[in-house]
Amino acid sequence: MYRTEPIFGDISSDALVLSVWTASFVFSYITAIVLHHVDPLVPYISDTGTIPPERCIFGIMLNISAFLGLATVYVRYKQVYALNPDKSKIIKLNKIGLTLGLMSCFGLCIIANFQKCILYYVHVLGACLTFGVGAVYMLVQTILSYLMQPEVHSKDIFWIRLTVLLWCCSSIVSMFVSSVVLYSGLYGTNLVQKLHWDPQEEGYTAHIISTVSEWSLAFSFLSFFLTYIRDFQKISLRAVVSLHGQTLYNTPQSFMTDEQTLLVAGSI
Repeated sequence: MYRTEPIFGDISSDALVLSVWTASFVFSYITAIVLHHVDPLVPYISDTGTIPPERCIFGIMLNISAFLGLATVYVRYKQVYALNPDKSKIIKLNKIGLTLGLMSCFGLCIIANFQKCILYYVHVLGACLTFGVGAVYMLVQTILSYLMQPEVHSKDIFWIRLTVLLWCCSSIVSMFVSSVVLYSGLYGTNLVQKLHWDPQEEGYTAHIISTVSEWSLAFSFLSFFLTYIRDFQKISLRAVVSLHGQTLYNTPQSFMTDEQTLLVAGSI
């Protein structure tokens, strides 16, 4: 006996992860600003989730985002595979994309559970996995979009994803350069734990460039996943439930009946 049930109803996992990720940024940011834990002008994203109670909001919602991100990456993998079952090059790239996507989601879990004020280097590792490996995932998906045009989808989606990828890469470069300058020691030490900045301080310009680049990088990721929504509208996910009996009891008699049925049916 088989039953099929829809997964996530009529809402794709992609739309859910976008909603939860955006909500985590907005709620933690507003809470941190209201409680004066950070400066209102472009703080680091991680700074908005450093001090309780926003730390709890930030961590929980990012963990949910990571789980939904896993679902999105897997659904994308299955969709690309189903559309190109006989193209070995696309299948190999698709598997690489799945691995990179899973690593990026794992990095998001690290960011959520290891705040930079507690375990800074572990937090940085999570950020590198999320955004660094995530950028490579975006590259692979952009290449797949190029290879699948125009048979599977139009050229427009490829150019959109390429534009977002370039946006992401420019944000990474800008954030990396400004962060290296900021933490080089020219503007003092222990700046990692600094939550409040005076515009008159040395290094403030580098700090603003770094934080703006980080927010830009985060929104480039959100924008890239946004391009999946239209693709996901072309598929539906259902879980197949197979019932082997009308009760949940396992008795010796029921096992014997099952074995006799298999023998009669010629399954053994």
